[in-house]
Amino acid sequence: MRKTETKKRFIEEINLSDNKNLLEVTNNFLNCDSKKDFYKLTQDQKTAIAEARQQLRDGHYFTIEQVNNAAEEWLKSK
Repeated sequence: MRKTETKKRFIEEINLSDNKNLLEVTNNFLNCDSKKDFYKLTQDQKTAIAEARQQLRDGHYFTIEQVNNAAEEWLKSK
């Protein structure tokens, strides 16, 4: 599909839609500015992200190999 055809189809779908959530998300996406926050996070979510980042800095994480080994051991035990 060519770019102009894609644009026309997109506009047609928007015009036909009664889905308020879809229209809001589409509008937010189209108005997204790299300097704006795209996601609206709660304070709890921001706190959880900050804690996770600190855990990574402190080396409190599992490598892929460790996770795979643990999964294999768990599967063997079943």
